[in-house]
Amino acid sequence: MKKLILFISAALIITACGNNQDYSPKPRGYYRIVFPEKAYQPYVSNCPFTFEYPKYAVIEPDKKPDAKPCWLNMQFPQFNGTLHLSYEHILSKKEFDLLIEDAHKLSFKHTVKATGIDEGIIRYPEKKVYGIYYTIDGNAASSVQFYLTDSTKNYIRGALYFQSEPKLDSIQPVLDFVKKDVDVMIKSFKWK
Repeated sequence: MKKLILFISAALIITACGNNQDYSPKPRGYYRIVFPEKAYQPYVSNCPFTFEYPKYAVIEPDKKPDAKPCWLNMQFPQFNGTLHLSYEHILSKKEFDLLIEDAHKLSFKHTVKATGIDEGIIRYPEKKVYGIYYTIDGNAASSVQFYLTDSTKNYIRGALYFQSEPKLDSIQPVLDFVKKDVDVMIKSFKWK
């Protein structure tokens, strides 16, 4: 009797496990991302510039101890990202040249992890807005950096960071979505 029960139990276990012959493990999944509807609002303050920014973003003054007036953080809370904006009033050509060189160095500091860095010229002469847009490809900490200037007395630098490990394959949809917002900000940017 014991042998019969053992035989039947073994047969049931074998038949229960043997039905799915094409089993393969599921690939690693990522969270579903719900993108808000694109809508913009004006940023107006005592700073010498204005621009349009997304309604789902929050702009706060930079709270670091060494932050200067008109240093801002545009937070994207649902994406855990921040666009850091640093404004400088230009007092001399030498200072202007140092700021431009600094923007270039800070962007190319990411070459260790980047697979490529493209520079795009920003020119809106009717608004006196000029600059360079750096697109940093690969698993770099920052994928978008830029600076804008009127070439005489105003300069602002922007850098987009996400507070997560830089894995381009998982962050790419969010990056593409936020890049469009950065583009709107740059196109709507005006000096006062």
